[in-house]
Amino acid sequence: MREAVILEAVRTPYGRRGGAYREVRPDALLAFTLKGLLNRAGLDAGKIEDVITGTVTQTGEQGANIGRLAALLAGFPAEVPALSLNRMCGSGQQAVHFASQGVDAGDLNYAIGCGVESMTRVPMFSDIGGGFERLNPDLLGAVDLIHQGESAERIADAWGLSRDMLDAFAAESHRRAAASRGLHAELLPAPGLDAGGNTITVQHDEGVRGDIDPAKMAALKTPFREAGVVTAGNASQISDGAAAVLVGDREVAIADGLRPRARFRARVAVGDDPTMQLTGVIPATRKALAKAGLTLADIDWIEINEAFASVALAWTQELKVDPARVNPWGGAVAHGHPLGASGAGLMAKMLSGLEATGGAVGLQTMCIGHGMATATIIERL
Repeated sequence: MREAVILEAVRTPYGRRGGAYREVRPDALLAFTLKGLLNRAGLDAGKIEDVITGTVTQTGEQGANIGRLAALLAGFPAEVPALSLNRMCGSGQQAVHFASQGVDAGDLNYAIGCGVESMTRVPMFSDIGGGFERLNPDLLGAVDLIHQGESAERIADAWGLSRDMLDAFAAESHRRAAASRGLHAELLPAPGLDAGGNTITVQHDEGVRGDIDPAKMAALKTPFREAGVVTAGNASQISDGAAAVLVGDREVAIADGLRPRARFRARVAVGDDPTMQLTGVIPATRKALAKAGLTLADIDWIEINEAFASVALAWTQELKVDPARVNPWGGAVAHGHPLGASGAGLMAKMLSGLEATGGAVGLQTMCIGHGMATATIIERL
């Protein structure tokens, strides 16, 4: 019987906008990551049967099927196909889903689910040439599409989340991320530049701050509402990065001398209220748990993307989860959120966390623009 397993998973350290990767093209960053993935796994690129790539802003240097271009840059044989997809913030996670589903179906023996985003070189919304005003007016007349920041504010209202609560969550995310430095086996050190333009090897996520000044955090402006609670400090950082997950059929991989590290217990994508927009993580989690026949008590590692602190806090409150169990190594508020890469990157991080702590089962979920969410449950082997 076919069974998709994770064989290797890596991510670059995430760079700040305008930071270490400012001169690195996103196709080159992904190519570096693809090569690093297969080098770690010890698998020949010719055995890969598809490269499925999540990228949100598919224009300019991220256009023209960046997955295919990156695979060619990485030296993969021309016979290895690739595609690029956009499920917005869940793109990298969806890429892993599609790769594993292709293996489970018997269509593929090996596939890569990956993602990349250079938010420095290809800014958000540049694919549509502006903001929501560029969308179909008939759609805007039928659906109340608002900025995600305002959705995050509405979530804070609905769950009674104060500015102090959001800022405390953000500070804790940085504290955990700083404390976990050195534990991230998934990190693939990558070439970049320091502030002076000198070539360096980026070893850790650039955005993590070991010491957060509460006064400075409290002084940040609330850009979405005059008297709001959402700030740049309690939202995910705009970042650059790439990540990749190697998936294969369990029996084929073992025969080839590879070690399966985890299997998939559930993969889901859901639609939800497009105005609240970021609450889909709640039904996605419930659906994934039901598919796997598990409860949250069975989960050893919880990874929820910190697009906004209010999203993660509302999720913990609604599902009655101890916040100490959520994002043990911090999240996107601290390490950043390079849109298309984050889903594969969180998968790699979660697998590292499970292995480092001896955990067995991990849950990953991500909110997505326009009211969607993805969720995955994996079991370590």
